[in-house]
Amino acid sequence: MANTIDAVKKNLDLTENKPLKFLVYEALKKTIILGDIPAGERINEKEFSEALNISRTPIRYALQKLTEEQLVEYIPKIGNIVKGISIKDAYEIFDIRKSLDTLATIKAMELMNEQDFADLKALLEKGDALNQADQVDDVLQNFSDFNDFIYEKSQMKRLREIVVKLRDYLLYFRDISIRSSDRRSLALDEHWIIYRGMLNKDIHQITLITHEHLDHSLNFILTEMEKRKIG
Repeated sequence: MANTIDAVKKNLDLTENKPLKFLVYEALKKTIILGDIPAGERINEKEFSEALNISRTPIRYALQKLTEEQLVEYIPKIGNIVKGISIKDAYEIFDIRKSLDTLATIKAMELMNEQDFADLKALLEKGDALNQADQVDDVLQNFSDFNDFIYEKSQMKRLREIVVKLRDYLLYFRDISIRSSDRRSLALDEHWIIYRGMLNKDIHQITLITHEHLDHSLNFILTEMEKRKIG
């Protein structure tokens, strides 16, 4: 249990301007998804409360949220047991994302005007500049901004909500992958190809590169999960 608590402490950033219950939830979620709390381990509210020097209320909130997301399971008379995320889950998430991201991109392409395309191009140019300056955190934000731009312009609110929720499951692995300079550069190139496909109204190209882009991300995530012995 001590190692588990230490892992959560590393991911608990109390300097962020958010309610404590959200910070605890995010720290626990990240620690579980990255496999630093192995599947099958029990999370004891009392022990966490004492070790983190906080009340049990934010821990209880975090566990309720993680149970809703199926990362934790409450078993009567036993307690809160970590389920985590599996390689099978990763495949499923990316299969769904391929379909939804392709749909969102095509829909955005159909609805975007000349100024929208200019704004998207400027966003990509900014990403290239940030990458050349090796501003990794800003590149990560630029990638999120690119995806959010597509979802917004698709005007498909429900699709956006579904995709963002799915993306959040593996966001921590994505951040690890993008910290590799080769992966950052490749992802930026893929974003440019998606942009050109949208500009040319080329649905075939959009579909191919969106699937290829997500396959590259998935392959890195699977490699990372295997390194961490996450099944």
